[in-house]
Amino acid sequence: MATKAHKDVGTSTGIAGEANSSPSHLRADGNPVATATPTNPVETEPSLEELKRKRKEALDRKYKHVFAIHSKPRTSCLSHEAAEVPSFLGFRNLMVLVLIVGNLRLVMENYMKYGFIISLQHDIRADDIRMGALLYFLIPAHLFVAYLIELVAASQARLAQSRTKKDEEPPKLRAAWLLIACAHAVNATLSLGVANYVVYYNIHHPMVGTLCEFHAVIVWMKQLSYAFTNRDLRDAYLEGYPTPEIYVSCPYPQNITLKNLCYFWWAPTLVYQPVYPRSPRFRRSFFLKRVAEVVGLSLAIWFLSAQYAVPTLRNSLHAMGKLNLPVILERLMKLSTISLVIWLAGFFALFQSGLNALAELLRFGDREFYTDWWNSGSLGTYWKLWNKPVYHFMRRHIYAPLVGRGVNPRAASIVVFTFSAFLHELLVGVPTHNIIGVAFAGMMFQIPLIAITAPLEKGRMSVIGNAIFWVAFCLVGQPLAVLLYFFAWQAKYGGIKS
Repeated sequence: MATKAHKDVGTSTGIAGEANSSPSHLRADGNPVATATPTNPVETEPSLEELKRKRKEALDRKYKHVFAIHSKPRTSCLSHEAAEVPSFLGFRNLMVLVLIVGNLRLVMENYMKYGFIISLQHDIRADDIRMGALLYFLIPAHLFVAYLIELVAASQARLAQSRTKKDEEPPKLRAAWLLIACAHAVNATLSLGVANYVVYYNIHHPMVGTLCEFHAVIVWMKQLSYAFTNRDLRDAYLEGYPTPEIYVSCPYPQNITLKNLCYFWWAPTLVYQPVYPRSPRFRRSFFLKRVAEVVGLSLAIWFLSAQYAVPTLRNSLHAMGKLNLPVILERLMKLSTISLVIWLAGFFALFQSGLNALAELLRFGDREFYTDWWNSGSLGTYWKLWNKPVYHFMRRHIYAPLVGRGVNPRAASIVVFTFSAFLHELLVGVPTHNIIGVAFAGMMFQIPLIAITAPLEKGRMSVIGNAIFWVAFCLVGQPLAVLLYFFAWQAKYGGIKS
């Protein structure tokens, strides 16, 4: 038996060829037993990555307390050495929530102290409405006077051009151009001068006066642009100088028409061009949405002014009269919040909603009325970005001509800010019947602030420049100017005396 078992073992294990060739062998009783065909695969060594994986799995499964947490050098995410700048979205949400909660507290405080003081009654005199309407229709008449002046100039230019083509001696036009320039100067001076006189002496309500003054200044600036641009187009026409390619469809003097002038009158720009880029079609839904935004934001501004700003201003009068500086500073900080909200609402209503609605109505194509001024790293950048129509006017008709005549750029910038300061004083001082120079001084104070913040605009220092801009704008600028003009108004019309 032992010999037989030994032979069986030898048969099943030692003779590989026979085992591989026979799928079964006989048991002791003679019956066949099925056996699996053995295989002999070629064994390969595991790769380094597989070994690491197995080691990690083993550590995770058996030795979790020895896992290497600190495996490489790293920096804190707020450090300057961090490879990537982290997102501050959560902090932004926190600041928004803090702002909302803080303003809700002011809303509750205002309601508990004053109640609901909004009233649909107004103190606008009927004479103010009549004079405002009269000014609204008379001021644009000066634009049509400018059109008549340019019509005469265009006829002279055509005559000179025809004589030149016929090899005849062209007429002496220097005296004619001088008369044209004088006529434009007189027309523009009367346009702004008459409007200022009527607003200052005949329109008592500051809101009506402000609307009339804004309209008068806008039309006045359009007159200047119309005169300056057509003068240069006339010179290019006579001397054969090239003009921008966009003007090819309406060259000088074909642009001197009432239709062309009326489009410029209503166009959301202060810079005259014979041709403007146009949008392909009028979108009614877009237009109605922008109009609804203007109406909604205007109502919000009226509510915020009457319910929150006016009580704060009235409560400041006693401290202003006594020069109580701590109380004045507290009132100023309280006023800064509501004035900023009102100003931002007004900005959106005018530049985003109002001008886009007007542009859609006229199919005016260039709608870059502002860019991201809120990210400005300096005061100079802010003035370039926040009001593009005025910036384009100043650069095209004041700054660039001065620099082109050899004036130093810094001196040209001072001239621009002086001109802007003059307009700001008119826009604020004339409707409030108090030309006290605060708006003028505020604009002139921008010049040293621009010099201070300009070096901070590059790199990480731009954050400091942006902070200086917001502090100067929100705390020292608008609230202080509003407080001073309101105090001057009350001092002149009896609020403080009573």
